Amino acid sequence: MTLHDLEETLPGLAGPARAPDASGRRLAALVRRDQLEAVRRSVLTAIPVNMLLGLASVLVAFQAGNGRAGMIWYAASTGANLLRIGLCRAACPGLALTAAMPPDMAAEASRSVEGHLRACTLAALLSGLVWAFLPLLCAGYTSPQTLFYLTITCGITAGAVTHGTAYARIPFSFILLPLLSAALCLFAVGGFDRACLAACVLLYLAALSRTAFQSEAGFREASRLKNDATTLARSRAEAQASANALVEEMRWRATHDDLTGLLNRAGFIQQAEARLNAGTACLLLLDLDGFKSVNDVYGHQTGDRVLVEVARRLRATLPPDGLAARLGGDEFAVLYDPAGAGVPYADLAAGLIAAVAQPFDGFDEARLGVSIGVHAEPEPNLMEMLSCADEALYASKAAGRNRFRLFDAGLRDCLEMRRDLERDLSHALVENALEVWFQPIYALDARTLVGLEALVRWRHPRLGWIAPPDLIAAAAMAGLTESLLRFILDQVCRMMQILRSQGLGTVRVAMNVSPREMAQIPVDEIVIGRLGALGLPPAMLEIEITEETALDLGAVQGKLQALSRAGIRVALDDFGIGYSSLSSLRQLRADRIKIDRSFVTGLSASDDKRGLVLAVLGLGNLLGLEVVAEGVESQEDLQTLQAMGCPFLQGYHLGRPMPVSTLEATLFANRTQAA
Repeated sequence: MTLHDLEETLPGLAGPARAPDASGRRLAALVRRDQLEAVRRSVLTAIPVNMLLGLASVLVAFQAGNGRAGMIWYAASTGANLLRIGLCRAACPGLALTAAMPPDMAAEASRSVEGHLRACTLAALLSGLVWAFLPLLCAGYTSPQTLFYLTITCGITAGAVTHGTAYARIPFSFILLPLLSAALCLFAVGGFDRACLAACVLLYLAALSRTAFQSEAGFREASRLKNDATTLARSRAEAQASANALVEEMRWRATHDDLTGLLNRAGFIQQAEARLNAGTACLLLLDLDGFKSVNDVYGHQTGDRVLVEVARRLRATLPPDGLAARLGGDEFAVLYDPAGAGVPYADLAAGLIAAVAQPFDGFDEARLGVSIGVHAEPEPNLMEMLSCADEALYASKAAGRNRFRLFDAGLRDCLEMRRDLERDLSHALVENALEVWFQPIYALDARTLVGLEALVRWRHPRLGWIAPPDLIAAAAMAGLTESLLRFILDQVCRMMQILRSQGLGTVRVAMNVSPREMAQIPVDEIVIGRLGALGLPPAMLEIEITEETALDLGAVQGKLQALSRAGIRVALDDFGIGYSSLSSLRQLRADRIKIDRSFVTGLSASDDKRGLVLAVLGLGNLLGLEVVAEGVESQEDLQTLQAMGCPFLQGYHLGRPMPVSTLEATLFANRTQAA
């Protein structure tokens, strides 16, 4: 009976089959490692007993006069035992196998374990072969010492199985040959009692073999459960560590900017509020100058690299205890304690400006700058500090690039005024407290009325007259941009109805639409829908946009095309001071350009201005665009424009903005005078 035959005969006793997946193979390798460790311990424990029993056999052989054969046999047995001891003490890399070992190293360790187990099995077979020659010492179990040697054989084989519970192949290899040798000798002697004894020896061999493989199965199951538990505990520990790492990463991402590594708005607010509760601090808000052109010209990847480099320069310039954050886009924030750092805010702001102004790789020098708003006074909360610093930043950008501005009493008045406007504007719209005045536009003769420009006016009960830019900004901050647009449109439509009723249907009425309104509101749908509802001709309406609208052509071009297709004219206001190009004039669907007042006021006394105005007039003639000169405020400028042939004129010298009632009276007086 071979080892393979016995494993086939006793299914399941050699342990579970290896799983085909990687985790199953790793678990099987760990079980094999445990088997090798147990085999090494058991063999080192059993060998001394083996040698003592062998020595007793030699002594009995000497007593029986067979000492020479006994010494030869004992020498062979001792050699086999020394070989087994050496194998058990030899280094085995596979014993270092762990569940966390990389797959390639684990495979190498598993092969090492298997090799050592095979070597130990062969050594056990060799030792068993030596014990199979024990019958030579008792004349094939016919001498008076037969009972002694049979007892020794049974004892040593039982001991091998008892100690070899981890790996059945080793005790089986050791006991197989000695017990077969004893059975064959007994059968050879003959006789009923010897034959029965030989059969008992074979039965004993089968019983020991079954016990060995059952013991191995139990060992393997215990080892599997142990390694399963260890692996599960390790997996849980790794999962916990991974979960903790994920939580930390999510916490970091929740408070930091992915691109620059600086704090984001939420993280900055969290840490800044903690610092403000502990003492005073100075807040600086930074906004890059010229960053949009970097994105437009060089692409967003270059823009991202610039933001990363700006963040690095901020960190390098900040005092050790300073906080730096990217609030969004190209806006950054810095918070620090000037007294604790020993750095006045003016020095830090100047240092930050100088750091950002250093050349960047990839584009020309001085393309990028930074404007800074500083708030250095105590405030009740961080949100108030941010609002104040933002006001200072706005003032700094208005003054030019690479500047900083401290939030002071004057800016506080401006901030409070804007807050009052944002708070009161909704009530003003509901109560019709706003007015729309109209300024006339005349033909070349300065007498023929050809158009009106609608200008929104608001007399605040406490602040007095509010400038249109402040009113539009307040509407944007209060989320009332569309409401304000609809209000102005209603007043413009009413004026169109008045003009038609007085036989002035050829007079166009212009209303201004800001770039923010044009980009964020469906201006085309609102305007076209309102004109259709009132039955007013689109040709009487003109939409005035500024050159800044050309900065975001993608967002407004479709709306302007819809207005143009409907018959509504488009005028480009403040021409000459913005961003227009010849291509954008066509893309904006402009029908008229209005020369900015800065080129018209004092025209008669300036050769440069006259040259610029003549150039614009020539451009208008070339492109088929009407040209209006704004800001005509003196008779001399009027005469100069008339001499140049400017077709349309507008300004205080010809007519100031007036409310609807005054304009109606003027129109009626003009009709009466003409009649």
